[in-house]
Amino acid sequence: MLARTGALRAAPEALAPAASTVAAADTLTGALLASLDRHASRPALRCHGRTMSYGELDAQARALAAYWQQRGLAPGERVAVMLPGGLPLPVVVLSAWRAGLVVVPVDPALAGEPLLHQLRDSGARALVADAAAAEALRPVLEQQAVALVLTVRAGDLLGPLKAALVRHRQRPRAPAGELPGAVPFVLALDRGRPQEPAPVPARPHDIAVLQYTGGTTGVARGAVLLQRQLLANLQQAEQWLQPALQGRPLDEPWTTVAALPLHHVFGFTLALLLTLSRGGCLLLVPDLADTDALAVLLQRERFHLFPSLNPVFEALARHPAAERIDWSGLRLSLSGGVAVDGATAMLWLLKTGSPIIQGYGLAEASPAVTCNRVDDTLFSGHAGYPLPGTELMLVDEAGQPVPPGASGEIAVRGPQVMAGYWQRPDETARVMLPGGWLRTGDIGRLADDGALVLVDRQRDIVWVGGLPVVPNQVEEVVMRLPGVRECAAVGVPHPDTTEGGEVVKIVVVRNPPEADSPTEAQLRSHCERHLAGYQRPVLVTFSNALPRSNVGKVLRRALRGTP
Repeated sequence: MLARTGALRAAPEALAPAASTVAAADTLTGALLASLDRHASRPALRCHGRTMSYGELDAQARALAAYWQQRGLAPGERVAVMLPGGLPLPVVVLSAWRAGLVVVPVDPALAGEPLLHQLRDSGARALVADAAAAEALRPVLEQQAVALVLTVRAGDLLGPLKAALVRHRQRPRAPAGELPGAVPFVLALDRGRPQEPAPVPARPHDIAVLQYTGGTTGVARGAVLLQRQLLANLQQAEQWLQPALQGRPLDEPWTTVAALPLHHVFGFTLALLLTLSRGGCLLLVPDLADTDALAVLLQRERFHLFPSLNPVFEALARHPAAERIDWSGLRLSLSGGVAVDGATAMLWLLKTGSPIIQGYGLAEASPAVTCNRVDDTLFSGHAGYPLPGTELMLVDEAGQPVPPGASGEIAVRGPQVMAGYWQRPDETARVMLPGGWLRTGDIGRLADDGALVLVDRQRDIVWVGGLPVVPNQVEEVVMRLPGVRECAAVGVPHPDTTEGGEVVKIVVVRNPPEADSPTEAQLRSHCERHLAGYQRPVLVTFSNALPRSNVGKVLRRALRGTP
């Protein structure tokens, strides 16, 4: 409903408390440690056929927490975690929080200036990295020294036989010892194991995570996420998802497929943290690009929650093995990070019997803000409704509410909203409105039933002769042309430098064969029929694929630099 302030709030019935460890805790660390203790005998993680119980996960995290303390890391110092989604990542994260440290998730594929920026900006005292990243890390660490570096080899924690098999199957990788002074991860565990870590009680206002964001559009900023903010988002998510989370036979452990990057805030919160706080089992997927391996994994397992991204949904639904996967246990397919297209949603429903439930969030909100109802069977394409305790408001450039029915920048208020950007008070002031409202930079409108409909990123709006062009609207028109597989519209400087300003550029990926796909002339003719003059692409290019981030977002910045 719309309040007089112009804010959209969750329905009161969604606020009913859920009986769980998450709901009973007052800090994120407290909730997770209680879950480790309560569910010690249950399976917590599974990777490459190796199962780690909650008790073993707790023991490994204790050992590494003791090692951090042996090496003099003090509460509040930052640990950069640059790992793919294998068994070591949850161990490192839980060990850091047990020792009172701040986790800085880093994309394991990051290199060069972006990696240097995150290490330097966060002031990371320690770094845990995949040994395969040694080549990328060496020049960065020469410019930004990190006091303590741990390297994780493929297969660590799997046991000797499975580790040898995994290392044999993987592509050649750099050995763990190539970073000068780096300590092997397993050696750090051995050194910490004889000593019980000193307790460091977490407080609600302690920083839990620095989640860097904005790297696809500019210099990444560290969103400061407090213990209470991440815990609040887990509570909100659990309450909203409760009908689906309860829908399984009592003799089956709740099982989540981590089919998304765990260093990204969506996977970090709604796969890793939500599953472990509930006592569920997380099926880890170290390489999301290997759809064959994912299909093999799913044929061996029974699972209930599948949070993922549009490219993964599409690739898996089209995989020949999709017909051999037992989808009968699947209770919830959850999408975030990037919008799901209608064709993929329909294909997924036909193959699995599970509709994709789309949500919306951002790193600055821990991340979940809205979600569609989990009992919806039709895919609307909308971003859903505010989570419990969350308010939305659409505002203009001055931060004032827009008239009813108009589009505006989405502003969010709720207990999950960040404390600010790390050491950037000017940036924090730019995005925070009076009253605790966060300006998201996304443009949205409200559907007739109150659902949020995403229109575009404010920073991606193209201004042509003083008129705004919404890239999504151009893309929707071009996608209606037969033979277009995908496309992206961006703003680029006018090719005639005497004119100044921007023009629309469209990058199109055509279906093969090209002989049956549209030509540039056909595309321009199509746009002339369906777009206003200022909206029509001035520049048209064809490509084999669109550049994307590891969560599937189109890298518009890269397209702007494409010839």
